[in-house]
Amino acid sequence: MRIVLQTVSRARVTSEDEVVGEIEGPGLLALVGITHGDGPAEVEKLAAKTWGLRLLPGERSCSDTGAPILAVSQFTLYGDVRKGRRPSWSAAAPGPASEPVFAAYVARLRELGARVETGRFGAHMDVELVNDGPFTLVLDSAELLPGERRPS
Repeated sequence: MRIVLQTVSRARVTSEDEVVGEIEGPGLLALVGITHGDGPAEVEKLAAKTWGLRLLPGERSCSDTGAPILAVSQFTLYGDVRKGRRPSWSAAAPGPASEPVFAAYVARLRELGARVETGRFGAHMDVELVNDGPFTLVLDSAELLPGERRPS
């Protein structure tokens, strides 16, 4: 799994002119990419990191403040642009494999106590945000879990 975390003062996702997820901050926008073989270990580690990282004002976390999280599935985080002019998406897990992993990530955040809004899986979405800071980090399960493989 690969997650781009951004601290936001507000964020919103619309799909087909309908607001499907919206938060007022401070909070986090989590763009979530899933690769082949991601499962419970990746979900657990990255949900705990998302919930506990001290990224908000005063070096506080969502777990400290109850700040909201907007999670949006983002297969393009596994785009490969090393060859040619078209990105390859071969490292991104297909929808039927990635949707349950994304749902498990959201469910685990909620189990931890997070208030989570989401986008619409697989849909074309417009994501609006006010990046507070700006502050952006990348979490990658290949770097956070010992012995994990790196997608090519």
